[in-house]
Amino acid sequence: MQFTNKTVIITGASSGIGKACAEEFAKQGANLVLGARQYVTLCQITEELEQKYGIKAVAVQCDVSKEDECAYLIKQAILTFNRIDVLINNAGISMRALFKDLDLLVFKNLMDVNFWGTVYCTKYALPELLKTQGSVVGVSSIAGYRGLPGRTGYSASKFAMNGFLEALRVENLKTGLHVMVAAPGFTSSNIRNTALAKDGTSQGESSLDEGKMMTSEEVAEIIVGGIAARKRTLIMTSQGKLAVFMNKLFPGWVDTQVYKLFSKEKDPLIK
Repeated sequence: MQFTNKTVIITGASSGIGKACAEEFAKQGANLVLGARQYVTLCQITEELEQKYGIKAVAVQCDVSKEDECAYLIKQAILTFNRIDVLINNAGISMRALFKDLDLLVFKNLMDVNFWGTVYCTKYALPELLKTQGSVVGVSSIAGYRGLPGRTGYSASKFAMNGFLEALRVENLKTGLHVMVAAPGFTSSNIRNTALAKDGTSQGESSLDEGKMMTSEEVAEIIVGGIAARKRTLIMTSQGKLAVFMNKLFPGWVDTQVYKLFSKEKDPLIK
């Protein structure tokens, strides 16, 4: 797929992977519809991208946990550009707490944003994507293939996203719709800094070493390249690929290795 004059919708576009994807698509000539809760920041991003790359970009305030706001996001894309070629379901939140300590509202919040946000946006964009034989993308995680301690709600939401998109892919094998699951490794972005603690407050400082992670820009390049090549799945790190592969063969051994890894993070939840 070439992206010149294509219409790309990106949720969670005000920072991190979403913002980096917006820039990468703009470089390749795509018109953008950017959704996020941070409307002022979105407006600044769209203005910068329009001036820098000569594309058209629209900012839409959108909380993806709310169905009506997802419907409005898609409606604005159609009204502005009269087509949708790519939907990037990127908006997401994380968490860090043991399940025994967790307020269940945190769990529900993660499902509402990470899973239901993907469902809502995909539902309303699907008729237009079928017309263009476009792409639906879910920005998932290794946590969507392998449950991670202290991230029960996050893992559950990403497993749910993966299952939804896999079923959607099979339903559309004959329609030309492209469905891709993108699973970055640990990425240097603000998702961990805004991750929810056991009581729903932001945890603040990341518990992991950000310096050893992929950058959002690296992830965006891989995602855009994967869409162009109409890839089925992108697991972006060797560590992630190994974890997914070994989890199929030796899940008990992987349990032990994951436990060891997360017992070494800052202020570990498991010891």
